[in-house]
Amino acid sequence: MLQRQIVQICCIGPVVDTVVHMTAPPVTSTNTPETDDSAAARILDAALIQFEQVGVKKTTIEDIARQAGVDRATVYRRVGSRDDVVTAVFAREIARVLTDLQSLPSKHDNLDDLVADILVTVVGRWRAHPLVQRLLVLEPDRVMPHLTTDSAPTIATSILTTESMLREAIAAGMLAEPPDLLARAEVLCRIVHSMILAPSGLLPLHTDEELDAFARAYLVPVITH
Repeated sequence: MLQRQIVQICCIGPVVDTVVHMTAPPVTSTNTPETDDSAAARILDAALIQFEQVGVKKTTIEDIARQAGVDRATVYRRVGSRDDVVTAVFAREIARVLTDLQSLPSKHDNLDDLVADILVTVVGRWRAHPLVQRLLVLEPDRVMPHLTTDSAPTIATSILTTESMLREAIAAGMLAEPPDLLARAEVLCRIVHSMILAPSGLLPLHTDEELDAFARAYLVPVITH
């Protein structure tokens, strides 16, 4: 249900309706006909490889089609233009991170550990993501809109996911439910968003241990106080 809400909120093109399915393993059996979803997933897999290898500017629809083993018409039909492909690739990578986050509440029995794990996971994943790092350095004009002026879908998705995880923590007895849970989830997401957007500051937040300590000292109180 949560992932379906995420897809509805993003509303960034026809392929986004299939993002929920794209985190599943691709169909590999030669006896199973390829579905529209698996075709779109294969195209996005190919696009991700191309973007990581040569960047977005140097990637054409023909390159993506060749890498995916389909024709240009299939790319346009299943995903859209190159800009649509870029948007869909970002949407899928975000969905993958959020899917991983949804498993975290069940791994912890106290709120401090959960919040610390969330921060370390999110920041660590984006810092290590080859496409994000490449675009931030070489093509910031491609990634910055997704993190700034066009970030509303990403922010909304992140807030809903965070609220869902906090509700699981409430159900598990880790947290007393505050009346403004959604607002607190949004504050957390905005802090984490700024840490991804502007990673360098005066505080040392480079290692997992430093992020863990920051989360316990400053993010947990946002939820509990």
